[in-house]
Amino acid sequence: MITFLNKTSKAMKALKILPIMLLLVLTSCSTVRVAADYDRKANFNNYNSFAFYKPGIDKAEISDLDKKRILRAIDAEMMAKGLTKSEMPDLLVSIFTKERERVDVYNNNFGYGWGWSPYYYGNSISRTTEGSLYIDLIDAKTNELVWQGIGTADLINGDLERKEERIREIVKEILMKYPPEITNK
Repeated sequence: MITFLNKTSKAMKALKILPIMLLLVLTSCSTVRVAADYDRKANFNNYNSFAFYKPGIDKAEISDLDKKRILRAIDAEMMAKGLTKSEMPDLLVSIFTKERERVDVYNNNFGYGWGWSPYYYGNSISRTTEGSLYIDLIDAKTNELVWQGIGTADLINGDLERKEERIREIVKEILMKYPPEITNK
């Protein structure tokens, strides 16, 4: 009988901890939120080559090393889409970045502890730096914006391998929206 109660008690404790574990797993799997917009009059079949638009890229307020990481990722994704890098491009690629601190407050109102009551009630606060990367594609002939993709995600600082991987992931997610799927109505 005592063994059965012990096992039941352990199972109940595990069930009480399960929501906390689930919350940790869900918040650790951060995603990239992507939006895209485009000029409906642009013929995206005419765009076969690209080059980077240096004046726009120089204005991006991030380190030169991060710019290089972003540009390498864009280069790889554009080439994977069949576009070629050219001195006389059809598209000019520019980037813009924004950064902000995001504060999330979780009202846990449950938990497991010790003392007079094995439960506690409280809040937890999570602070993360969130960045937005804008990728602009400009028609080289008309110098007009024809497509813009925006990706917003939590940033990784410190670990260079993870940071570079994160940048590639963000760029890939954004450029998955290019070219736009145009439906003829």
